[in-house]
Amino acid sequence: MIHQYKLNGYNIVLDTCSGSVHTVDEVAYDMIQMYEEKSKEEILQAILEKYKGRLDGTEAVMCFEDIQALAREGSLFAKDEYEDLAFDFKNNSHVIKALCLHVAHTCNLNCSYCFARQGKYQGERALMSFTVGKQALDFLIAHSGTRTNLEVDFFGGEPLMVWEVIKQLVAYAREQEPVHHKKFRFTLTTNGMLIDEDVIAFSNREMHNVVLSLDGRKEIHDHLRKTVGGEGSYDTILPKFQEFVKRREGKNYYMRGTFTHNNVDFTNDIFHMADLGFRELSMEPVVCDPSDPYALTEADLPKLFDQYEILAKEMLRRNKAGNGFAFYHYMLDLENGPCVYKRISGCGSGTEYMAVTPWGELFPCHQFVGDDKYSLGNIWEGVKTPDVQEQFRHCNAYAREECRDCWAKLYCSGGCAANAYHATGNIQGIYEYGCKLFKKRIECAIMMKVAESCEE
Repeated sequence: MIHQYKLNGYNIVLDTCSGSVHTVDEVAYDMIQMYEEKSKEEILQAILEKYKGRLDGTEAVMCFEDIQALAREGSLFAKDEYEDLAFDFKNNSHVIKALCLHVAHTCNLNCSYCFARQGKYQGERALMSFTVGKQALDFLIAHSGTRTNLEVDFFGGEPLMVWEVIKQLVAYAREQEPVHHKKFRFTLTTNGMLIDEDVIAFSNREMHNVVLSLDGRKEIHDHLRKTVGGEGSYDTILPKFQEFVKRREGKNYYMRGTFTHNNVDFTNDIFHMADLGFRELSMEPVVCDPSDPYALTEADLPKLFDQYEILAKEMLRRNKAGNGFAFYHYMLDLENGPCVYKRISGCGSGTEYMAVTPWGELFPCHQFVGDDKYSLGNIWEGVKTPDVQEQFRHCNAYAREECRDCWAKLYCSGGCAANAYHATGNIQGIYEYGCKLFKKRIECAIMMKVAESCEE
């Protein structure tokens, strides 16, 4: 499958199944567009008519033969040989490699767009005990098979509201590593309000990654990310985040923001964070009820597409100037990217990855927590609803009819099951708005790789 587009002065041709990316001139671009539909003679005739006086017959034939050679070697018009593998991979996988521990179903902020309903997940406020957390880690070890590397996210609500339990759980996991030949990688997601010296020191020693919630400019952040008393949180958290990151000393972190209808000019929020010295950035589109005043609209789409292009071009400029930054959705490795399994099957929610509530109930991921029909079981008895889990085994790049002929399917792996569910009521539905944004981001990310390679 071929995807062609023009961006930032480049004519880009992506061969989806081989992963090959080509930057070509106008003649080759037009020939590739016609290659599967027309004969050689028809293509040459059309090209010579279009470029009359600028291209002779010999040059046209040479260009066509170059395209033929690329097709023969499999870097253009490569066959899709992955569909049969898509279902086999997940059906044969019964190993759990990651848990999202909801250590706190409560929060000290009152963010308007919070999918977790201010940390309560449509239920009662709760905090995870060490006993439940310990059992969750034991459950992960027991179901991880021969896998060595395991991942645990401390999530909420606001995880720092149960900080001492987190430290106890990390210590317990470290004790179990040599016993079971495992290695734990921990991630902490926090709104920053309770960060102190102990949090910074411990996290920078033990957390493989930290995710710090900041929506960008003060007026944007404070509009929706308020304290329970109605005050903005920007002035409280910013100096804490700056100190936290300063002392990370190169370890992974993300400044993670959400943009809404209120700031479709979200690049200004990204640039604001970059100008503050943060170098690992993420900015996610809000997913919410269309009736909410901050919900993204169809009218916003052209503006958002422009913003992603502005972001890519500015990142190239800053990278060249020596003050660049990373943007999560533009991190694309065209040579050594995700394995075939990952590209086909996606995040593994409900199968390889699960969320654990403060009382030990299992859900496919954090976005399904609180929805009883997607309860999988619990950390003592394991998965008790295999029929629900089976639905997630069939979430992959080929599970949806609309995805089969989509050029981006091996980059999104079929998309987010939770976003599909919240948009359509079906985990195998299509969240069309999110698809459009994802495709634009991939186009921009590939363009950046092309631009960087052309400068080498």
